[in-house]
Amino acid sequence: MSKAIENLILAQQNAMKVRPEIGGFPYLAESLRRAGVTSNIWFLPSCQSIYLTNDGPIVTQGKPLINDIADIPLFNRNALIRAIRIDQEGKSTFLEFLESSWRAGVIRYEVNFVKRTVTYYGCLDEEYLEEYPAVDLIL
Repeated sequence: MSKAIENLILAQQNAMKVRPEIGGFPYLAESLRRAGVTSNIWFLPSCQSIYLTNDGPIVTQGKPLINDIADIPLFNRNALIRAIRIDQEGKSTFLEFLESSWRAGVIRYEVNFVKRTVTYYGCLDEEYLEEYPAVDLIL
């Protein structure tokens, strides 16, 4: 196992120990940032995730959201914002968030851990950017 993978796994485990049930994403993000992860790119509906780290790039493959050919939903900014807020309120699982984002027309999103932003993209160059707050981790 590479140092990049070891650092990512450790950072994720540490984040799960300190993140609150509601509004936990900034804690995960800060844990990853401190571990040298600079960005995370999610591709929907394949649920492939690429982490760019100071120790090298990593890819993970989740369970895809679709199993066959499918139409891509039109980008719906309001539906996306609703999905984000539901997740921030702790009222959805991560998989439910991904499914809702896909239904809102998101084909990719990028987390920039340095700038503390998440940008969501549709297939016709639509985009929606949100900033997230800095937090202090007590590990």
